[in-house]
Amino acid sequence: MTAYQALRHIPHANVFRKGDVFVLFGELFGRGYVNGLIDEARAAGMTIVGITVGRRDDNGVLRALTAEEHAEAEAKLGGKIVNVPLMAGFDMDAPAGEQNPTEMLSGITLKSWQDDKLDWEKIEACRAAGVQRFTTSAEQAMAQIGQLIPDGANVFFAHTMAGGIPRIKAFLAIANRIYKGRGERFMSSRALLDSDLGKLILMNFDEVTANTLKHLIDASSAIRARVESTGGQVRYTAYGYHGTEVLIGGEYVWQTYTNYTQGYAKMRLESIAAAAWQQGVTATVFNCPEIRTNSSDIFVGVELSLFPLLTALKKENGGAWAQQQWDICQGLLNDGVSLQSILDKLETYLQTATSATFRNFDAWPMDNTPELADLMIGISEEITSLHKDKKALITDHLSSLVLEGAGPLMFHGAAERIAPVLWLNHDIIARQLNALHP
Repeated sequence: MTAYQALRHIPHANVFRKGDVFVLFGELFGRGYVNGLIDEARAAGMTIVGITVGRRDDNGVLRALTAEEHAEAEAKLGGKIVNVPLMAGFDMDAPAGEQNPTEMLSGITLKSWQDDKLDWEKIEACRAAGVQRFTTSAEQAMAQIGQLIPDGANVFFAHTMAGGIPRIKAFLAIANRIYKGRGERFMSSRALLDSDLGKLILMNFDEVTANTLKHLIDASSAIRARVESTGGQVRYTAYGYHGTEVLIGGEYVWQTYTNYTQGYAKMRLESIAAAAWQQGVTATVFNCPEIRTNSSDIFVGVELSLFPLLTALKKENGGAWAQQQWDICQGLLNDGVSLQSILDKLETYLQTATSATFRNFDAWPMDNTPELADLMIGISEEITSLHKDKKALITDHLSSLVLEGAGPLMFHGAAERIAPVLWLNHDIIARQLNALHP
């Protein structure tokens, strides 16, 4: 378990400048945390370089981007993309002539999945094949990226890879019960973790979310050695989640979304950064607050912890701009529904004994329970129903604020070399936002 260390000051260290290089290790598909980092890199005048995860053809074979796809990806990034497929995970990999894990899982159904068994010797062979493919491709990509980095330039590597759920039809139905189900539709997250399907998913999460950071650090060792020997500095960052401090009862208290199945891989990610730090490599995992994204929307209730950010904006000496955020959020609610009533409802939720039970840092990530699912999902659905437009939610706006605040904290925090793992809580996010909008 990583020692808890929260970022409590706004960092201002400024290592990066025009001519330095920002490398995005993960493909940019939509609006997410990394956009804040890219904005900071662009403002500093850095050259933006990215990679692609590639695409799969109709037969599931991984391929590079077509010329049209490549041009579109570069336009979206605003920089050059090295066109070497870097799809992480091993769910579609296998030794020649063998089934891959996704094919092995094709017969799983909603009725059978808890009892279906996998051949772990074959799974391990698939994992080895996937790792070999990825590390070979990472070396090829870094050889090309190295040619784009001048001697003495500073380099910022931003790791953004996460995920790893195999593409099988039955899993969506299983996930809907575990992450969205309550009452008769509730399903225990422990049942998933104890099944062979769950064990495979955890293995693939490790490969996608965590081990790719180690592969990045290893594959870029020649770049790092050359840059540092010619006067430059190198930084690595990665996105973590390990709970967040939010205002509860007027104090910042660590809390978490449950059940967060990727939590095990996120802790592995932390350990990889800590090990790199011990070897003199500045790699920092920033544990960021809960936000709404395309990938997080499978978890109903994850967004509830966003609401106290509004209170934090005022607590951290927010002025007219902070009040403007309240006004924007009030405008998204139905007529006759006050924003304060929503915040009061969330405060009551966070102070319940059921919610408090899950504020156990040492036991994270805890399994879900019927009681928590009933409470959390019920509150989430109730608050969503109070909006004018279900596609324009308060939590969408607050998510964009968290992204805006996290960008400079990570960019300058990495430059400052503070620690291998740092929590970005609502206090420092609010203070950074208020500083950006005096």
